[in-house]
Formats: sequence, C-alpha cells, structure tokens
Amino acid sequence: MPTTKNGWTQEPKNESETWELRLYVAGQTPKSLAAFGNLKKICEEHLSGCYRIEVIDLLKNPKLAKGDQILAIPTLVRKLPEPVRKIIGDLSNTERVLVGLDLRPALPQKKASS
Repeated sequence: MPTTKNGWTQEPKNESETWELRLYVAGQTPKSLAAFGNLKKICEEHLSGCYRIEVIDLLKNPKLAKGDQILAIPTLVRKLPEPVRKIIGDLSNTERVLVGLDLRPALPQKKASS
C-alpha cells in the first residue's frame, strides 16, 4: 500500500492484516452521516482496501453500547490492530482522526513562551 506524501501512513504488517473499525451512531442524524462519510474517505485514502467498517445503530441495538463502553455518539472504535482506540465526534478533523487511529504521529506541542 502506498504511503502518503509525508510518509506517515502505517502499512499492514502483512497482506492479511485488516483494520476492524466500529462506528457507533444513533440513527441517521447529520452528525452520524458525516462521521460515516468522513471515516470512509479517511479509510480509502490511508488504509486502501485493508479495513472493515461496522456501523452500529444504538437506536436499534442500545445494549451493544455496553461492550465497548460507549458514552457519547458518534464514536469510532478501532478494534484491530490492537490496542483498542476510541474517537468521539463526526471525524471531520482528519489530522486528529489519523493521530487517534495511530496512522500519523502527533505533532509536538509548542511551548508557551513566558
């Protein structure tokens, strides 16, 4: 799989490595639809065919929230590769999502000058 121009995209360790992602939503609200669209775009650009997205509608299956300890929606849960990671929101901040999924390292914070 090609890397981004920055060279930060994490490539699968082997051809069979698949990223398993769960997106918890509550119906087809604008935020839920935006989260799914943003996630799909990010996956296509950075995980090219090596991912699986499972959308869980908590209006239909509220008990499923307990397993991944979902407290807010929409929430993205990266199940594989481990460790499990969670990102809350509509996933519109691509840089933050990439860092949250561990696809790109966090940029160092600038220190405030005294």
